[in-house]
Amino acid sequence: MRRRTESRALLTIVVFLILCGLSYGRFISDQFDIVSDGFSASRVPDFLRLPAAEENCEQSYGFLPCTSTALGNLFLIAVYGYLMYLAATYLSTGSELLLEILGPGIVGGLFLPILGALPDAMLILVSGLSGSAETAQSQVSVGMGLLAGSTVMLLTAIWGTCIIVGKCDVENGVAIDSRDTRAFSLTGSGITTDVYTSYAGVIMAISVIPFVIVQLPQILHSNSGRHLAVLISLVVSVSLLISYCLYQVFQPWIQRRRLAYTKHKHVMSGILKHLKKHALGRLSREDGRPNEDVLRDLFEAIDENKDGYLSYSELKALIVGIHFNEFDMDPNDAVAKVLKDFDTSQDMGIDIDEFISGIGGWLTEARGATTVSNHADSMKYIDEFHTQTKREHDQLGEQNDETVEAVDNPRWISTKAGLLLLLGTAIAAAFADPLVDAVDNFSSATNIPTFFISFIVLPLATNSSEAVSAIIFASRKKIRSASLTFSELYGAVTMNNVLCLSVFLALVYIRGLVWDFTSEVLVILIVCVVMGVFASVRTTFPLWTSLFAFALYPLSLALVYVLDYVFGWS
Repeated sequence: MRRRTESRALLTIVVFLILCGLSYGRFISDQFDIVSDGFSASRVPDFLRLPAAEENCEQSYGFLPCTSTALGNLFLIAVYGYLMYLAATYLSTGSELLLEILGPGIVGGLFLPILGALPDAMLILVSGLSGSAETAQSQVSVGMGLLAGSTVMLLTAIWGTCIIVGKCDVENGVAIDSRDTRAFSLTGSGITTDVYTSYAGVIMAISVIPFVIVQLPQILHSNSGRHLAVLISLVVSVSLLISYCLYQVFQPWIQRRRLAYTKHKHVMSGILKHLKKHALGRLSREDGRPNEDVLRDLFEAIDENKDGYLSYSELKALIVGIHFNEFDMDPNDAVAKVLKDFDTSQDMGIDIDEFISGIGGWLTEARGATTVSNHADSMKYIDEFHTQTKREHDQLGEQNDETVEAVDNPRWISTKAGLLLLLGTAIAAAFADPLVDAVDNFSSATNIPTFFISFIVLPLATNSSEAVSAIIFASRKKIRSASLTFSELYGAVTMNNVLCLSVFLALVYIRGLVWDFTSEVLVILIVCVVMGVFASVRTTFPLWTSLFAFALYPLSLALVYVLDYVFGWS
């Protein structure tokens, strides 16, 4: 199916290029008042008329079609937008194939985020390179519209849609995987993400710092420092880009370490809960010290051969008997964790003193991690510690401990990935400039500001593939899939704020353009900070949060319009 899709896409490009070559085969002179076969030009609406020879219409690359009519440019925007969508699709598919072979780290941290933002970066680049400085200044609003539109669309329309399609029943503040029985309950259904998704949201909010820096001269009503502010903002933006890529490279290792520690706590809480259930008395005294009499009885019950030592096999039997139903626990790994904490003599066995000391240490750690009052008098803190540890494990997500599986025929997959990446990059580079020209011409024909056209239309072309993939993945209705989906959304916005902004700022600085995008920057700041704070303070998002996200999209458009055309900020 994928091969058929790619073949049809390539055929579409070839046919389009052939038609482009033939599109100007007809010459229409002002000496005649007809457009076609006897129809009077005066009877045809202006936006449907073919342009006359002297009309100002420059063909991209000397052969691609152009027109000064609104309808014609709308058609060209649709065609070029579809080609940019193909480029984004090829880049996304090639990146996924490359990830299957090489796994996270360098590929996931460097190449994937950059390739994902490549179509947007291409459009922003060509919007500021076209023609003279005056032409670039008029077209650069296309790049700003794309930058703001992509950010707002991902964090509002796509974010809210993923909440709806991925919603599950929420119980005790956590969404239950694959269970969706509460229909459209605004508070009883929603999604849960892991804690690393919250970190991604915080990073996204931090990535708006360059926007604040470049906007400082306008805030201070100073014209002398604008060029310097652009340079400083560019340096900060590039620094954040490098830092973000390095974080992505080392993130899998950090996640595995965090998950290993959480599993260790889960073994600890599971054993304490099991011992509490079978103990004939409290595990600790009123002063918080371990109850040696009770612990000796438990030790003797576990010590099956009565040799005064808990061997590896006896500990494994204890672990297997506990039944860690919450997640798949490797008994051998659990035994290794117990021995690491208890076996101070390192003789692969635990004597009674090591057992009492080890359990006492676990009890102290469990008490310190909970908020139940009267810790020593009641053993409720063990149950709370167990519940808390389970919740923490769910928030981390089991996917963080996975490794890349072997793939069949890696040479062919790597070759195919390289070809898809090359094709996607070539299409994006070839058709970015014609798309910007079509948007600019459509704006001239309709008197609609280029910002609003690029804000609404261009993100649909450059982010559609990513949006469809996110929605499909969220529909699997699992904490794991929701975490990956929203991490990718936050990551895409972060790359917009650092990579695409770096390209934009470099154009403004090198070409000496004027930075005058106060209202657009304000919209980006509001949406990124609000959604970033949202992501940082919670991991479960009820259904009502999707309505909040949806509302931000029209509000963003309305805010730019009011600030620019009512208060005259532009």
